[in-house]
Amino acid sequence: MNIIQENEERKGFFKAVEDNKEAGLMTYTWAGPSKFIIDHTEVNPDFKGKGVGLQLVMKAVAYARAHQLKIMPLCPFAKSVFDKTPDIADVLF
Repeated sequence: MNIIQENEERKGFFKAVEDNKEAGLMTYTWAGPSKFIIDHTEVNPDFKGKGVGLQLVMKAVAYARAHQLKIMPLCPFAKSVFDKTPDIADVLF
């Protein structure tokens, strides 16, 4: 599975693609220069149960760590990942 990030001045997204099909999408909004808000995560029904949402959140965590950023997970799915995964709390805002 390939995860693509597109980052714009105010918003961005991480998109999971497999076999030229969109498997999932997680969107975020910038909240200043040092943090972003994960506001939505969705997974294509054809890819349910394959950990796509988790992969998207973990890609955002890796991006945040690489750029010294913080994440505010307003999306219920992303928040549940942060709640269940204490070793990613370093990027939590």
